[in-house]
Amino acid sequence: MKKESIQFNLFFVLFLSFSIGLQGQKKHKDIEKDFFPFSVWYSGGKARAPMLSAITPRSTDEWTTDLKQIKDLGFNTVRTWVEWAACEPEPGRYNFDNLHLLMRMANEVGLKVFIQIYVDSAPDWVAHNHPHALFETQSGHKVHPQSAPGACMDNKAVEDAILNFYSETAKVANSYPNLFGWDLWSEPHIINWASLNYIPNVQFCFCEGTQTKFRKWLEKKYHTLENLNTAWYRNFTDWTQVEAPRFSTILSYTDFIDWKTFIYEKLVEDMQARYNAIRKVDTTHLITAHAVGASLFQSPHVGAGATDDFLMARPLDYYGVSIYPKHNNPQYAWSVTTLRTVMDFIRSANREKGGWYVGELQAGLGTVALQVSDPVTSDDHRIWIWSAIAKGAKGVNIYAYYPMSSGYEAGGYGLINLDGTITERAVNAGQIADVVNRNQQLFLNATPVKAEVGIVYNPLTQMVGGMQRQDFPGALNQSLIGYFQTFANYNIPVDFIHREHIEKQDFSQYKLIIIPYPIMFTRKAAAGLRNFVENGGYVLAEARIGWNDDRGYASEIIPGLGMHDIFGVREDEIRMRDDIRFTITNENHPALQGFDENSKLTGSLYVQSLKLLDNSDAKILASTGQGQPTIVSNRYGKGESMLVGTYMGMANFSKINPDNDKFFVNLLNWAKIERPFTTTLDGRSSNQVEVRLQDKKDGYLLFIINHSSESEEIGVELNIGSNGTYTVRDIINETIKKAYSIDNKLIINSRIDSKGIHIIELTADK
Repeated sequence: MKKESIQFNLFFVLFLSFSIGLQGQKKHKDIEKDFFPFSVWYSGGKARAPMLSAITPRSTDEWTTDLKQIKDLGFNTVRTWVEWAACEPEPGRYNFDNLHLLMRMANEVGLKVFIQIYVDSAPDWVAHNHPHALFETQSGHKVHPQSAPGACMDNKAVEDAILNFYSETAKVANSYPNLFGWDLWSEPHIINWASLNYIPNVQFCFCEGTQTKFRKWLEKKYHTLENLNTAWYRNFTDWTQVEAPRFSTILSYTDFIDWKTFIYEKLVEDMQARYNAIRKVDTTHLITAHAVGASLFQSPHVGAGATDDFLMARPLDYYGVSIYPKHNNPQYAWSVTTLRTVMDFIRSANREKGGWYVGELQAGLGTVALQVSDPVTSDDHRIWIWSAIAKGAKGVNIYAYYPMSSGYEAGGYGLINLDGTITERAVNAGQIADVVNRNQQLFLNATPVKAEVGIVYNPLTQMVGGMQRQDFPGALNQSLIGYFQTFANYNIPVDFIHREHIEKQDFSQYKLIIIPYPIMFTRKAAAGLRNFVENGGYVLAEARIGWNDDRGYASEIIPGLGMHDIFGVREDEIRMRDDIRFTITNENHPALQGFDENSKLTGSLYVQSLKLLDNSDAKILASTGQGQPTIVSNRYGKGESMLVGTYMGMANFSKINPDNDKFFVNLLNWAKIERPFTTTLDGRSSNQVEVRLQDKKDGYLLFIINHSSESEEIGVELNIGSNGTYTVRDIINETIKKAYSIDNKLIINSRIDSKGIHIIELTADK
């Protein structure tokens, strides 16, 4: 469920984390990944999640009727839920009557069951028996739950109770043959479903359990109290004196960085513990969880505890995301760029997993109190669902079957009407489910073509300035999206990659790495970047890379952390400006081909003038209005670097600058990247026709998605590397024809209706 959590707003908040060392966790080799669940959320009756309906003598007939209707629409799975508050009314006494009935009835009608576990609302006995474990704010207030938000898992008694609930649930569900899998955690945070508006800038958790765990984390990092005192500029004489920072000072903010790094690592550990609790009982069924939205839009300043999708995916078989493009107010409906950003970000976070899940997909119009979205239409579902599958999703779960029957979302988010009548969008969603059912193995086994461009997600940058920082909250996500939307609009495959990939030197598939807004960096990442360029890679970094290290300390020379020699320059001067335009000085450089002397590249926030190092061979590509170098490229080892003395990505958000757009695309020429395909409609910044290509064993899977309000004609030219005959199958309409590649290129021409989808399977003839 997409919930407002402690004034958490998906699109105006922003994070960090550090490797948590889960690489050594046990991997289960027999996990069932051979089924594509296409489900709708339903748990019997009309109670809204996470609540459960009371079972009555009529429940069996009523639930069976609903489940048959879900099956008849075309869905192959029902996404049900269990809730701790209702299912363990007394310690150790479990009531899984709802789950038993749902599993049994679903099995009879031929539906698999995907189980969501909720522990964010706790039984009343938890707070009564363990008052020391209540969530505690930085002001010392204890949060006495009103069912939600439960109690803090960092206290062993509560942790044991929560994990036992997971295991006991698994014992019940695992006895049914139609169990498909698990979702451990809906939209993870430290605290959920509670708005403590009476405490300004509320932060969690300052209970003794969390503080004890934090001290152990610090002891593992610093080893001695003396080292901690040096890092934090303190005079502790005993570890028991150490606490998380509650406010900022003018001195060091290393304590803030440590505290927020700990929080993000702790959330991953909590996920791992839940995973292990299920795996104790169930060794084969798929285990997932899903985020509130791409962590690109989250921040360490959110007291509820934001997450890093790349880290949260580690303990799981797949990580998913909630997708609510029309959540509650038409003013905040997602753009095409936002939809693609969220999907591609979560896909990238699951790159090593080979797929990802749509944990929740908005079923109907959204409501939050008096806020009401525009209606969700069949066209919306068609675009949203196929967009996700085109980006490698291996499961779709629509939220929810019935609209919410209570709470501030009452009347919203339903696929059918609350009186049980079927809607047109329910019928059409079922038809999409039917296409997926007929092509299960095709969609499961095809994977998006590998990208050779990586845009670096470095949430550390949001730490600069520490706790008191209030300025430019959208700088990170705007900077990344500014680059991403250009590549997406040109249908160029691109991944988001984590700073940790650079630290681990895990970038073998990439020829070009772009590092937007890189104002905090690590020494390990600097070493990885050096290795990447030395060995033939191309990197573009924006202004002030490595200005601060991961302690919050300023570098003596910028680019920092010794990276100035990679770029062949050092910072000369820095100025903040609102209107930033650079003059091109080297039109022969591959990144500037096609520009003329009147072209202006646009920046944001900073104008950084650069000074070439002694004996530097760096080429000046653009200069400031005062004629000082501000964009340079430099040969280093076998590769090349480019430093851009501003934030061009941020300047390209949300209104696209045509010259910046051209410059970003030209970077492919600079890095010698050959595109796997091109289209006749590449580059549109509105009314986009999106094309996605997937590899399959003996050919390709081509998705054409028309976001335009008009019908469109498009030509797609595939660079397939050989000549031959291909069988062309239209997946939706089930038609077949032949196509022939010439000069190693295969051309597909298509006319596509407004909001239409073409899915074309291309199989090489033997």
